[in-house]
Amino acid sequence: MKILVIDVGSNALDLCMRWTRQGHDVKWYDKPRPNGDDRHAGEGIIHKIRNFDDLRKKWIGWADLIYTPDNVSYLDMLEPYRRIGYPIFGCNLDAVEWELDREVGQKVMEECGMPVIPGKTFHDYDSAIAYVKKQGKAFVSKPSGDGERAMSYVANSAADLIYMLQRWKTVPKYVKAAKEDGFILQEKVDGMEMAVGGWFGPDGWSKYWVENWENKKLMNGDLGVNTGEMGTTVRVVRKSKLADQVLKPATDHLHRVGYVGYVDVNCMITHDGTPYPLEWTMRDGWPIRHNLTALIEGDQAQWMLDKLNGRDTLKIRLDTVCISVLMALPDFPYSKITNKELCGIPIYGAEDMEHLHWSEVMLGDAPREINGKVLDLPGPVTAGDYVLVATGLGETITGARRSVYSAIKKVKIPNSPFYRTDIGAGRLKKQLPDLQRLGYGIGLSY
Repeated sequence: MKILVIDVGSNALDLCMRWTRQGHDVKWYDKPRPNGDDRHAGEGIIHKIRNFDDLRKKWIGWADLIYTPDNVSYLDMLEPYRRIGYPIFGCNLDAVEWELDREVGQKVMEECGMPVIPGKTFHDYDSAIAYVKKQGKAFVSKPSGDGERAMSYVANSAADLIYMLQRWKTVPKYVKAAKEDGFILQEKVDGMEMAVGGWFGPDGWSKYWVENWENKKLMNGDLGVNTGEMGTTVRVVRKSKLADQVLKPATDHLHRVGYVGYVDVNCMITHDGTPYPLEWTMRDGWPIRHNLTALIEGDQAQWMLDKLNGRDTLKIRLDTVCISVLMALPDFPYSKITNKELCGIPIYGAEDMEHLHWSEVMLGDAPREINGKVLDLPGPVTAGDYVLVATGLGETITGARRSVYSAIKKVKIPNSPFYRTDIGAGRLKKQLPDLQRLGYGIGLSY
């Protein structure tokens, strides 16, 4: 099969490599960095398309399958092709607003009959500050659009949030983002965080549901800044109470917008069992996509193409726990601000492709020890701060944790690589009994 991958942040290198090994002809376009520089991930590993005009004029028409891992770029360009039947697996223009415009996303949830956390949208910080002062309580702040992660904030008090709003007000790019895309202040709801996802196409939902628990904070114990994601605990099941409550109700809306791809809804489940959906993810998530790669059996490209054509041929390991863990380099998650040079650092011990999924990696010469001698030889080196993700499987959470940490400990990188050591433990271990008492995560065990 001829596969074109249109990426925006070096997310799909692992899938490109696996498809190539399966015999597919893969071309990968990875959107340049904001300053216009090419991304180096995949160099020497996969065929990369560098010229955007070639992408439009030549490669879109060439492909049997077009895969878009993200939804923040190129949807306008792809929409005319999608409408006339090009085989594009991924988010479209109508559905992207559910995720990137939080006000729209909340409205869709309301129309689907889901309980929605009260919230208010703002486009400037002075209005938001005045609102918080009047209300006199803490809120959760979340940006719309492809917003800065730093603007996602769970406040401890009204004073705490007002300080952050005043701080963001002094940063020109945050002011611009607020004006153009807006941000929402939501009521704080106490409860237990859990998400569920599934694949949707012309034939509706696939027969499996992806229950998952994210760890977005940088440090163990859910301390530090939001990073997007440091690791995820996943289990695929045939029946899911949460899917019945927050995914199935969106069926008609998804048919209406012609969506094809992965949909995920993260929720806060209160202690009386009410799931409040927090946000839509209308795309593959990262690193959860690597969890699913570890769980899916057979040719992923073929089932994606089948899903586009209304056939559900997905084969996946059921009731198996998969845990993913991100290995990154300093100054992650701030490297894009500090502009620290992170290309060319050798990666040792990363040969286990059953458990390791490369991201910002390329081939390059580096000192390597062979039979007791140190030689400069080609091999994997870093191409950024988001280096790789390890995954591990097990019948229980403990078994999956043992597998993933055994794999990631074998990887050695100079310059202080780091990862969280509590993925699958921490708050999940404390909350799982209460979730199961309410009918969620049934069958998951330690």
